[in-house]
Amino acid sequence: MQLSVIHIGETDSTNCYCRQLAGQGATDDVAVWADHQTAGRGCGTNSWESEAGQNLLFSVLIHPKEVRAADQFILSMANAVALRDTLVDYVDDVTIKWPNDIYWRDRKLCGTLIETTLQGQYVKDCIIGTGINVNQERFVSDAPNPVSLRQILGHGVECQEVLRRVLRHIEKYMEMVADGAWETIRTHYRNHLYRLEETHGYRFPDGSVERCKLTGVTDDGHLLLLSEERGACRLAFKEVQFII
Repeated sequence: MQLSVIHIGETDSTNCYCRQLAGQGATDDVAVWADHQTAGRGCGTNSWESEAGQNLLFSVLIHPKEVRAADQFILSMANAVALRDTLVDYVDDVTIKWPNDIYWRDRKLCGTLIETTLQGQYVKDCIIGTGINVNQERFVSDAPNPVSLRQILGHGVECQEVLRRVLRHIEKYMEMVADGAWETIRTHYRNHLYRLEETHGYRFPDGSVERCKLTGVTDDGHLLLLSEERGACRLAFKEVQFII
C-alpha cells in the first residue's frame, strides 16, 4: 500500500475533502493533511479543538479489498495500533481507549472519526480522520482531558515528521488487513487497551454508575465489561461512558 499525500493550508474538514474525492470516483489511496480545519469533528456531534498550525490534522481515504461490512471494525483496530505505534516513539504510557482514541495516561492525545461507504456486503471506501495534539499548549474548549506532545515533553515536535511516521505505520497495518493478518492486529489492539483488566466506574444509559472490569473488545467492536451487578456486559459505542 502506498499513500499519496495532499497538503492544504485550510479546509472545513479533511474528512469532507476525502469524501469529495471519493464522490468523484477516486481509486487511489490518499492522505490529506491540513494546517487548519474550520469545522473539524469528533465522534457524533463533538467538535475537535485545534489551534491553527499547532497540531496534526489529516484524513486517509482507502479502498479496502474484501472487508465485509460486518468485519469493518478491523479497519478501526488497524488504524488505532498504527497511531499507538507512532506515539510510543515519543512518550510512554500510551494506550488505546475504546473504540479508537489514543490516551497518554488518563488524557486524550489523539482522536479519530471513521466513515465507511458500503457496496453490497463489502466496504467500498473508508475515510479515517485523525487529530493528534502535537504542539498546542493551551486548550480552551470544554473537552474534558486533552493533552499534547508538547505539554508532556516540554518542547515542540515537528508535525510533518509525526505525519511521516504515522503514515508508514498505517500503510503497514492496512497491508496486514489486506493480507489477512487480522488476528495479529486484534491481539495488538487488545493488549494495549486503556484500563484493560482494571476496575473503574462506568456510566450506563439509564444514568447509573457501576464499577466494572474491562475484559476486552469483540471482533465486531463491542466493549466487554464485567459488573458485579449486571454480570458480563457486551456494549456498543454510546451504550456506556468511561468515568475518568
